[in-house]
Amino acid sequence: MTIEPTVVLLALLGGYLCGTIAFGLILTKLFGLGDLRSIGSGNIGATNVLRTGNKTVAALTLLGDLLKATVPVLIAWRWGAPAAAAAGLGAFLGHLFPVWLGFRGGKGVATYIGVLLGFAWPGVLVFAAVWLGAAKIWKYSSLAALLATLIVPIVYLLIGNPMAAALSGLLTVLVYLKHIPNIRRLLSGTESRIGSKG
Repeated sequence: MTIEPTVVLLALLGGYLCGTIAFGLILTKLFGLGDLRSIGSGNIGATNVLRTGNKTVAALTLLGDLLKATVPVLIAWRWGAPAAAAAGLGAFLGHLFPVWLGFRGGKGVATYIGVLLGFAWPGVLVFAAVWLGAAKIWKYSSLAALLATLIVPIVYLLIGNPMAAALSGLLTVLVYLKHIPNIRRLLSGTESRIGSKG
């Protein structure tokens, strides 16, 4: 099957636009929780929404940030794996760098899971297992995410899915870049633990 570059570009753009939907910001305002950017870390993702104390809104944010990647990937699959991968990358970039928010977005963990779910779902099981195990042991959401995103591309390589490995590997690099402040706090012992409102 021949893939037209225009189709891949459109998939990338469509995914990006979906990814720019800031569910955390929208839902916290809708539920009267204030401007999420002035709460906790100021991040627009589900982990920071949880710092408002509203678990329902945090769960809805997580679901929204996940599905805004899964949906465009699933739609793009009708034009083949390259288009689906482009849609996933676009959605991830849209979440990290939303044009409507001055390119200051979230850190991409939920959206990363959403890409995996739409592109190669076994990676979600790997991610969940590593994240849950690491979170239980160390109580740091950021550390759990960093370990999970590191393991997923390796597993894809081991099971013989090079395209999923390449896509998730690229997303992992971006996750690490967005988590540089967290990595510094982890090293200095000042990172907030799961459940903390700080």
